[in-house]
Amino acid sequence: MFVIVTYDIVEGNHLNKTRKVLKKYLTWTQNSVFEGEISESKLHKCMAEIENIIDKKMDSIYVYEIKNSKNIEKKLYGVHKSFDDMFL
Repeated sequence: MFVIVTYDIVEGNHLNKTRKVLKKYLTWTQNSVFEGEISESKLHKCMAEIENIIDKKMDSIYVYEIKNSKNIEKKLYGVHKSFDDMFL
């Protein structure tokens, strides 16, 4: 399945830890957005790791699951950012 994960995390150590976990499973496309193809079991594992990091009273994670990735049309307006290149 294809997923889009967005987050709103209070600045701090758990922000970097959350981003590091998401980078293991998905592609970082915007400041608070990751996306990509992932199996259901890997998504479950990823979210279990994140739940151990975030502050559930202050942080939020949204996961949008698209079961049929053939129905996705992605358009970019403006500059394509490659976060992997920025932080190497």
